[in-house]
Formats: sequence, structure tokens, C-alpha cells
Amino acid sequence: MKKIIGFLMATVILLPIAAWFLGTPPNDVQWSILKDTSWIVAGVIAYTFIVGQITGNNSQVDKLWSIVPAPYAWYMTWKGGMDERMILMSVLVTIWAARLTFNFARRGGYSWKFWAGEEDYRWEVLRKRPGFSNPIVWMLFNLLFICFYQNALIFLFTVPVISSLSTQASPLSLMDYTLAAIFIGLVVMEFIADQQQYNFQQEKYRLIHANEDLGEYADGFVQTGLWSKMRHPNYFAEQTIWVVFYLFSVSATGEWLNYTIAGCILLIILFKGSSDFSEEISAKKYPKYTDYQKRVGRFLPKI
Repeated sequence: MKKIIGFLMATVILLPIAAWFLGTPPNDVQWSILKDTSWIVAGVIAYTFIVGQITGNNSQVDKLWSIVPAPYAWYMTWKGGMDERMILMSVLVTIWAARLTFNFARRGGYSWKFWAGEEDYRWEVLRKRPGFSNPIVWMLFNLLFICFYQNALIFLFTVPVISSLSTQASPLSLMDYTLAAIFIGLVVMEFIADQQQYNFQQEKYRLIHANEDLGEYADGFVQTGLWSKMRHPNYFAEQTIWVVFYLFSVSATGEWLNYTIAGCILLIILFKGSSDFSEEISAKKYPKYTDYQKRVGRFLPKI
């Protein structure tokens, strides 16, 4: 796990630097917007770290993951003069944000005590492992990975919004509207996957609490619907959403590789490590999960 975290921390520094040299560099307007928004991101990082340390709930970033991308996008859009493509992209981010916030809220992610609510179950598992049980080590992990890495990543995958301010940017085209339709379709797919997971877990725990026969729920994890085709359909949709979001920058600039690609690439790398850790826990918790891994692909259906 330490190697994975070390690799992720390296990528969040090195990949954006490498991406900076792809395509046309940002102009003065884009650079100014990036610097202005970075101060807001720094404030969010400080908030999540301080509140997480004081309360012992290290899921403060989770509470903001679905919320802050929309303000970032709209702030950059406002600073960019409300360009048409930027408005379209910000609307799409807002739709994504509303759906994901709803899903997180119904699982107990929020509380009237804003610092409370559900904590990611993986942090409790990780805190008990050798090397992470030390309070100083955990504090550094919370600062550098949970707060800095994830908040930086959230900002980076919204950065393609400013691509419309490139000096060679083209007006809205059929490609943009096609990308918008695909984006919405992926949000719908993510909603269906999360709904299937939610329905399964609700019924499973209802049967457990009622002391009834679990039947098809006895294995403990969902294997029907989209989950019969891939082990993480929601993760697939989430990653693809931000790849599509990046493609708006391609539509704007005509450059297939440009510096705004860093966010979606980092997200894909994060989901690989995150799903590894989640599946390690699931395989220990559910005896039949290993067989499920053999039968069903992780992010794509097995051929």
C-alpha cells in the first residue's frame, strides 16, 4: 500500500509538470485563471485537513468531492468571460455534481454536524495497518494524500474548462454537442449502477435485521445488472466522464494532447489503486468474491 501511495503522490507532481509541455502552453488569461483558482483550492485543502484532524473523520474530502468541481468550473467560466463552451461544460459538471451529491447524501455522507457523517470504510482499515497506526504517520498521510492529492486532482480534472480561452480555440461545434450527449449518458449509467448497488445493500441489511433467509443476497455483494458485466461500472463511468470532459479541450484547440489532460489521467491512476484496495478488502470479507473477480472484468466486460 505504501508503494501505491508513493506512486500516486509522485504522479500528482510529475504528471502535471510533464503535461505542461504538451501542445500549446496556457496564455496569460488562462494562466491568470489557474493561479486565481489555485488559491481557492489551497483553502479547500487547508479546510479538509484541519477539520479532519480535529474531528478524527478523514472523509472531509469525500464530502466535497462532488460539490467543489461545479464552483471551480463556474468560477473559471466567470473569469473567462462566460464563453459558450465554458458555460456548456460548467452546466455538465453541475449535473454530474447534483447526481453524485445525492448519492453520497442518501448513504449518510452528510450530517447537520458538517464535520460528521459517514467515513470511507477503507480509512479505518488502513489506520490499523503497520506503519499507518502511528498518529504522526497518519497525520502526514491525511495531509499529503487524502487532502492535498485528492483536492489537487479534483481541481485538475476541471481545468479543461479554460481550453476555450486558447488563442486558436474554435467555436462550439457538433463535436461539443456529441460529447455533451455522451457525458449525460455516462452520468445516467453511473446513476443506474449506484442505484443497483444501493438497492442491493438496502435489501441485504433489511433481511439481516429481520433475521430472514438471505437467498441471493448471501454472497454479500451485488452481481446483477451492470455489476454482472463489470465489477465497478460506477468507476468505469466516473473515469470516462472526465476523459470525455477532457475531449472538450480537443474540440476547442484541435490538439489531441494538451496540458489539461493531467486530471483525467491522474483520476484513472487513482481509481486503479483505489479499486485494488477495495477489492483486497472485499476478497477477505466475502468468500465468493475471488470467483467473481475471475468471471467478471474490473472496468470493462470480459470478452
